[in-house]
Amino acid sequence: MLDQLITELRLMSKFWSQFVEDLDPYIPGEQPQGEIRLKLNTNENPYPPAPKVIEEIQNHGADRINLYPDPESNILRSTIATYHDVDISNVFVGNGSDEILAFIFYGFFKNKKNLLFPDITYSFYPVYAKLFDISYQQIPLNNDFEIDLSFYHHEDSAVIFPNPNAPTGIPIPGKKIEDFLQDNPSSIIVVDEAYVDFGTDSSVNLVKKYKNLMVTRSMSKSRSLAGLRVGYAIGDTTLIDGLIRIKNSFNSYPLDRIAQKASVTSFQEDNYFNETCKKIIETRNRFIKALKNLQFSVLPSGGNFIFAQPPSLLSANTIYSQLRDIGILVRYFNQPEKLKNFLRITIGTDQQMDLFVDELKKIINQ
Repeated sequence: MLDQLITELRLMSKFWSQFVEDLDPYIPGEQPQGEIRLKLNTNENPYPPAPKVIEEIQNHGADRINLYPDPESNILRSTIATYHDVDISNVFVGNGSDEILAFIFYGFFKNKKNLLFPDITYSFYPVYAKLFDISYQQIPLNNDFEIDLSFYHHEDSAVIFPNPNAPTGIPIPGKKIEDFLQDNPSSIIVVDEAYVDFGTDSSVNLVKKYKNLMVTRSMSKSRSLAGLRVGYAIGDTTLIDGLIRIKNSFNSYPLDRIAQKASVTSFQEDNYFNETCKKIIETRNRFIKALKNLQFSVLPSGGNFIFAQPPSLLSANTIYSQLRDIGILVRYFNQPEKLKNFLRITIGTDQQMDLFVDELKKIINQ
């Protein structure tokens, strides 16, 4: 149905260039507008932002809204720099980590012989590569669904991978990433840390040591600010300067005043941040045990989601459809083939995951 609609739109769009017609756009996770019981499909945080963040938005969101925001977001960059113990010149901020990654693809990957990333990872990586006409190679995960960095040693190549990976959730130990950096000093290495705060080793502490490392982060997941669209990157000053040049050649004002103020306050509310991350990790571990009791296979997770395979007699697609029928959304991937019997399930609150397990049992036992 969707393919037919896209075909019809292409036929209708006589003013499109061949370039536009050949694009295969990324389709984000579903954001339903109606009432649902549980939304566990796009890895949003089940907890609201810190109370002071909400207060900042409510009480000061309209302050000087008639004026443009700081194009360099210097107060936010300084706050992030202090938080991560780097210099402000090592920090770039943008309209979500996706936009920053697009800048990275265009700015740092086009002049390399090849771009390397996992064959199972974010589906927008190949979309960006095709959009910017970048040659790329997808490296297969190993038999345990892990990213094996020993297969990423290619001369004059760029490398990008998430840590933890998505949709699998499997993290890479920090020591393995540093060993990889030591062995590849001439390649730019980008570590996408959208979910790192839920128990995965961060590579931010390696930025001062390795000038070829860029780490991207998101405020959407662990800081509950998905609706504001704020991301940032930490890297060597020369890399950050490159991103600033691209930003100022595209959109000088990527972050509005509200987004900047709320993000600054979020970093100041570290106790709340740590508390909610801890809650999600504890709920995740509890939920994994419940799924295993139902004979599900669950991959190790360092994110706020899990990747699970139902018992052999059950179909992931059937479970996905039946959950959807009762207003519970999870993520199902019908390709590639090796993922067809897995579900990606966002971690909610304890109460939400208990409800999920109860409904799952009904489906299994029917």
